[in-house]
Amino acid sequence: MRRFVIGQAKSLSDRTRQHHRNHRFVSLFLPSSSSASGSVSSSRLFSSASDMAGSNSSSSLPVTVQSINPKVLKCEYAVRGEIVSIAQRLQEDLKVNKDAYPFDEIIYCNIGNPQSLGQQPITYFREVLALCDHPALLDESQTHGLFSADAIGRAWKILDQIPGRATGAYSHSQGVKGLRDTIAAGIEARDGFPCDPNDIFLTDGASPAVHMMMQLLISSENDGILCPIPQYPLYSASIALHGGTLVPYYLDEATGWGLEVSEVKKQVEDARSKGIAVRALVVINPGNPTGQVLAEDNQRDIVNFCKQEGLVLLADEVYQENVYVPDKEFHSFKKVARSMGYGEKDICLVSFQSVSKGYYGECGKRGGYMEITGFTPEVREQIYKVASVNLCSNISGQILASLVMSPPKVGDESYESYMAERDGILSSLARRAKTLEEALNKLEGVTCNRAEGAMYLFPRINLPQKAIKAAEAAKTAPDAFYCKRLLNTTGVVVVPGSGFGQVPGTWHFRCTILPQEDKIPAIVSRITEFHQSFMDEFRD
Repeated sequence: MRRFVIGQAKSLSDRTRQHHRNHRFVSLFLPSSSSASGSVSSSRLFSSASDMAGSNSSSSLPVTVQSINPKVLKCEYAVRGEIVSIAQRLQEDLKVNKDAYPFDEIIYCNIGNPQSLGQQPITYFREVLALCDHPALLDESQTHGLFSADAIGRAWKILDQIPGRATGAYSHSQGVKGLRDTIAAGIEARDGFPCDPNDIFLTDGASPAVHMMMQLLISSENDGILCPIPQYPLYSASIALHGGTLVPYYLDEATGWGLEVSEVKKQVEDARSKGIAVRALVVINPGNPTGQVLAEDNQRDIVNFCKQEGLVLLADEVYQENVYVPDKEFHSFKKVARSMGYGEKDICLVSFQSVSKGYYGECGKRGGYMEITGFTPEVREQIYKVASVNLCSNISGQILASLVMSPPKVGDESYESYMAERDGILSSLARRAKTLEEALNKLEGVTCNRAEGAMYLFPRINLPQKAIKAAEAAKTAPDAFYCKRLLNTTGVVVVPGSGFGQVPGTWHFRCTILPQEDKIPAIVSRITEFHQSFMDEFRD
């Protein structure tokens, strides 16, 4: 049954049910035009809808694909692209047609969404949130038997900082001042260098902060942003939406996805020769999708390079808590820059953090912040103006960001339970990463660097020419072809490497390490069995 492929009628024995299923499969998996990267753009989705409707009546509507902003058409976001859309349709069909598939559930390994895969929230964080959202509980005697004393005390303190003691109220555009004070103190404790609360902008996750900086830095397609390849597609999408040019620099897979400054310099020179003004360098540390943790001396080289070239350093540090190997540790770029003697007048640095990752995984709460340093007062006013247009980020996310940067301390009632929850999640993630890494490296033609941090593995697949030709015939990228076959055979959802960028002629996929530990053996078994069957079918 593991060789069953959705859409191939020959795998169904009952001829009457075969006709019914074929009709259903056509509606579920009617091929839509997709890009070579395997992701779906807005224009192609509209085209597919129009083709299926068999009507050109939309041409009389005031909004058409031809009339909308071309920057939107150019934007793509692979981690929620075509393969995920297929998976969601499969999931719905499984509810009523369980016997039609060789698997009983869809396992989403495409996105860093821990709680959707069973990870439990940190108790202390949720206690404080609950009390802040419903302050009347603080006046109930039963509350002291249900909530820890430090959570109650923290909720009182936070409510005193919020206008009207209401989490449903607007806050200052940068976020509640008291919460920014707490975050600044947490950054100081982490780095050993001062942090000004006025440098903190609280945002709905890290993504809006990235968009704000792209708005600030990009004025035309002649403005370039250096991004790692592979990269998290938020950056390529944001650059496209704001009309800039992505200037790629390739990470070195052979050295564990190392960042070579010489490679970055070459790309800067090449871009400038084409009339592109390179404005900023994006660094993702720990890496997404690649999982590497930068060494401190490498970070110093990067800081020096940005200083010499006059580049803004955009430091994506949302996985700073996710480090799994004993020979590596996280150092913020701000800490590295300050330890080198670079201050406010020496380098422009923006650091991004989020409550969606780490051990907390509070993706749906949409909390995060950026710390901006090295910008003139006039530029900071413009950043503040952009933040003000958005009014403010949500208060629950702001509270969580402050809790993440200032969790329970030794002596607090919640400390031991908090540490047990935190360490339990992180140690389990490390085991899951190691198990999946070892399993992938045992597959024919697959090599996978170790996951030093973050939440992903990015294995390289040496696909047979026969498979590549089959993908070409299907008008899709070879790694997308592989990932679709994996989904349709096993129910496991991964993202093709072409959605993140990769060295031409190489093929990868990104797989999260987030499914609960008891599900990992089944995932390994499904992928192993599928891969062997795939290679048997397409081996040259």
